[in-house]
Amino acid sequence: MAYRRLLLEREDQVGRITLNRPEAYNALNLEMARELFDAALELDESRDIRAIVLTGAGKAFCAGGDVKEFVEQVTREERHLKELTAYLHMTVSRLVRSQKPVLVAVNGVAAGGGMSLAMAGDVVVAAESARFTMAYVRIGATPDGSSSYFLSRLVGLRRAMELYLLNRPLTAREALEWGLVTRVASDAKFPEVVKNLARELADGPTLAFGAAKLLFHHATCESLETQMEMESEAIARAGQTEDFQRAVAAFAAKKEPVFEGK
Repeated sequence: MAYRRLLLEREDQVGRITLNRPEAYNALNLEMARELFDAALELDESRDIRAIVLTGAGKAFCAGGDVKEFVEQVTREERHLKELTAYLHMTVSRLVRSQKPVLVAVNGVAAGGGMSLAMAGDVVVAAESARFTMAYVRIGATPDGSSSYFLSRLVGLRRAMELYLLNRPLTAREALEWGLVTRVASDAKFPEVVKNLARELADGPTLAFGAAKLLFHHATCESLETQMEMESEAIARAGQTEDFQRAVAAFAAKKEPVFEGK
């Protein structure tokens, strides 16, 4: 698929999706949402990709839904919003369920659906200048993009309601303190930090990463005994992988393991 609203790059087993409407602060219109789902699916299914990076071009990560397009679609707004969120939600689901680790690099403002996309990452790095805001109440809208699922799990119910009802913005440092992001980097060092983390994730035990992601997400809705049974099954399967067997041998020989995602 040829992309008009985003960039898709591959390098050294890292797939990078860059939202590319900088003139609109990378606001999600229907065309971008379709392309985003296609790109996420493409990287998830690519055997040569072992880590996925999602970021934005220009000064913003993603300003949420394209309000100008909402105005243009006023006569068919309900259908338009359902179609837009369908692609956004399929993208989030694909990234969360992917066996590959997903690094979200928040280079600037993350608002509305953009903040939701950030929360769906496995590792989230924010530039010092990044800002986070729900923004939905400004247009009389309710949360989407998985934010009503992830937000309270990450920051607690009281803070989640504050972020939505009062539309409180968070700096990158506040987002780190609240548990929304993994780490914060200075604007100058941000590209290097993202590159190094992506490399570290791509060099890791990809199959084990994928199984662990599923375990952590299942843990929110399973009993203790069911979760532990799932852990037993998962680690037994991991023991059959080439990565596990090579890593155990390397550990015994006091050497660093080399993982190949097999």
